[in-house]
Amino acid sequence: MTIMTARTNPRPAPPRRQRGGNERLQRHTAVSLREATRQGDRIKGEDWPRDAAIDCGWGRLIFAHTFTDGDRLVELLREEPAGRRDIAFYVHEPHVLLAKAPQALFLDPSHTYRLQMSAYRPARRRPKGFAVRRLRTIADAQAVNDIYAGRGMVQVDPAFFWTNRMKKHLTFLVAEDLATGKVLAAVTGIDHVNAFRDPENGSSLWSLAVDPQAPYPGIGEAMVRHLAEHFAARGRAYMDLSVMHDNDQAIGLYEKLGFQRVPVFAVKTKNTINEKLFAGPPVEENLNPYAMLLVNEARRRGIGVEVLDAEGGFFKLTHGGRSITCRESLSELTTAVAMSRCDDKAVTRRLMEKEGLRVPAQRTAGDTKADIAFLKEYKSVVVKPARGEQGRGISVDVRGVEELKTAIETARRTCDTVLIEELVQGEDLRLIVIGFKLVAAAVRRPPSITGTGHHTVEQLIEKLSRRRAAATGGESRIPMDVETERCVAMGGYELDSILPENETLLVRKTANLHTGGTIHDVTDQLHPALVDAAVKAARAIDIPVVGLDFIVPSAARPDYAIIEANERPGLANHEPQPTAERFIDLLFPQTAIDRWPPKDMR
Repeated sequence: MTIMTARTNPRPAPPRRQRGGNERLQRHTAVSLREATRQGDRIKGEDWPRDAAIDCGWGRLIFAHTFTDGDRLVELLREEPAGRRDIAFYVHEPHVLLAKAPQALFLDPSHTYRLQMSAYRPARRRPKGFAVRRLRTIADAQAVNDIYAGRGMVQVDPAFFWTNRMKKHLTFLVAEDLATGKVLAAVTGIDHVNAFRDPENGSSLWSLAVDPQAPYPGIGEAMVRHLAEHFAARGRAYMDLSVMHDNDQAIGLYEKLGFQRVPVFAVKTKNTINEKLFAGPPVEENLNPYAMLLVNEARRRGIGVEVLDAEGGFFKLTHGGRSITCRESLSELTTAVAMSRCDDKAVTRRLMEKEGLRVPAQRTAGDTKADIAFLKEYKSVVVKPARGEQGRGISVDVRGVEELKTAIETARRTCDTVLIEELVQGEDLRLIVIGFKLVAAAVRRPPSITGTGHHTVEQLIEKLSRRRAAATGGESRIPMDVETERCVAMGGYELDSILPENETLLVRKTANLHTGGTIHDVTDQLHPALVDAAVKAARAIDIPVVGLDFIVPSAARPDYAIIEANERPGLANHEPQPTAERFIDLLFPQTAIDRWPPKDMR
């Protein structure tokens, strides 16, 4: 909560004699906090506060020692709104509280420091160049927010500062540059007596932030002193603050001013704002985006991660004495039998057809006359290897005999067995099913270029390929191969042709992400019949995680044909759907935080 100056990486400071605090003060504080709670039942009437929580703008400061029901305290923390940062302070038994919701809460790695007002000594010199005063205007409030933003802190609605500036339990101070009038720093103080009738007569300091471009030294110290003197004038016994355990610069200042460490703990919720405090150091290995997405979600939940082979996307997750090895979204929960069903596209099709699911007509290439007859029957076909992934060796919209022969030879470079399939017209729809529940649906569109009137088709493809690679961490590129040349020729151009201005040309027929396709979320538009078909298909293969490729006239209509199943679907690029969250839920259900699905998607 406390930020003094921009964080650097100084050499480790030698141990301070006072870092551990005065033992007698620590014992007194621990005893007084416990006794204050126990004595609450002996205080008559409504003198003893209960369930105190103060809105500070950035979140609620929850005074945990006023709660007699730990479950209620946990419930309050879990009600934290998005974008806020609630803090449960003065938690007596943090281990007990964390045991109630280990996946939702964590122990904040901060120290608590206390300044006893009886021991405080004012500064000998007054600050120069700036003055500390109360926050007075909306402009002050916006300036404070700008400092928070620069420090990476949770911002506060300026209206909150304005409407609460005269409240007795909240004090907002700013430091003003006397030469320019610019706000250089801000701090918030909470008067515990006015906030919840604190029988210990305390106060606390929060959200100290100094503009890193401030031209004067000693601003942070002046802010702390001014707030301490403000509370001392009100007769408060002490002022507490919370500071990150490794913020040596701030800790040095507080100890210089007479603050001493006390055994007080804070508990927070596991949210994106707090992630760096509980997830541990990031994985250093250079994993691809599909593996990294899952690894990061596991780390957020406190699941151990061991990268086994970064290049191949292999990693091991461990939690509660149980380990599961994964390769991206393929885990040990997928059996070898289920994987082999997906791997062989002909087997996949037969299983789907047996379950009454709509699949395109298909044959195995080999008999030239029969292959040509199949082409003539369906006019346009797809040629693809029976085994393979990422769109390799696939030719779409094959119409001529010679074109068919070339496509078969191309597919055989990937797999000896080649399939010829009826071309079903429509959009390419990818459905992600995890634990036999639909999680995400996205339309995948093949790459196309738009002419400028002076660039060649090849130049435009190269530019688009670079953009797609940059947007996907190098995962999506348009290969300059025979299939791309064929698709360009079908559009009436060659690679060295100048594409007229504003004219659009499809450069691949497949919408696979790895060959330059784009992906667009349509989960909320999905027809229930498509959801049912996807779940039924996953059960037919008996696979816990699968990406199913449908061809549909529209995601909002019930018509479909299933063309493929992928046992290792890429779970990235499906925002805002929780693909990574549902994957980790499947592997370690005890770590699931929220209930799912939020609505019936059967």
